[in-house]
Amino acid sequence: MFHAGTTLESERMVTSGGRVLCVTALGDSVKMAQRRAYQGIESIRFEGMQFRRDIGHRGVPARKG
Repeated sequence: MFHAGTTLESERMVTSGGRVLCVTALGDSVKMAQRRAYQGIESIRFEGMQFRRDIGHRGVPARKG
């Protein structure tokens, strides 16, 4: 995880808004790396949090049906 737009206040990380985190992951395939990136996101929570839902979409075949 890479961060920007964050500050440490009293041993607690706080955000200053905007795009503040970049979660990356590796895997034996793009699909595995995608799954691991979303697993990393699951442990992150803060007020106003939003994240992209199309991570790695170009490298993973679309589901049929």
